[in-house]
Amino acid sequence: MITLNKVFLVGNLARDPDLRHTPSGTPVTEFRLAVSDSYTTSSGEKHDRTCFIDVVSWRKLAESCAEYLKKGSPVFVEGRLEQDTWTTGDGQRRSRIRVVAYSVQFIRREVERSASGRHIRIVEKGGNTIHDESAGDLEDDLSEPPRRDDDSGYDEDVGDDVTLD
Repeated sequence: MITLNKVFLVGNLARDPDLRHTPSGTPVTEFRLAVSDSYTTSSGEKHDRTCFIDVVSWRKLAESCAEYLKKGSPVFVEGRLEQDTWTTGDGQRRSRIRVVAYSVQFIRREVERSASGRHIRIVEKGGNTIHDESAGDLEDDLSEPPRRDDDSGYDEDVGDDVTLD
C-alpha cells in the first residue's frame, strides 16, 4: 500500500516560538501557526475562519526559527503530520496532531510606496528558507531527533546542515 504524509502551510505565527532542549542537549522549537480561510455562504455572506496548527522543528532549524521568528511572522512550512499521545497525571489518554517541519521559509513583508507617497501596499516576498536535511530519514520515535549513519560508520548529526539562501 502506498502512503503519503506531506503538508504545506502558509500562515502567521500565533505566538512566539518556544525553544527548549532535550536532555541530551538537542534544540527543539515549537510554535503555533494560524492559517486563515474565507468562504461565502449560500446567502452571500462572507466568513473568515482560522485554523491553529502546532508545528515542531529540530536542531538548526529549531534554533533558526527561535532566533528569527516572532508572533505574527509570516512563514511557509513544509513537513509531515505526526500524532503525539500521552497520559495525563490523572490517567486520561490524550492525543494531538502536529506538523514536524522539514523546512521553514521566512516570508518578508515589504512596504512599497507610490511616487507620490500617498499609496502604500504591503508585498510579501519569499525570504530565507531553512531546511532540515534529516527530514527524509525520520524515525517513528521523535522523542529524539533523527540521525543518519554514513558509509564510514561515523554517526553524523545531519540536522546541522542548514543553509540560508
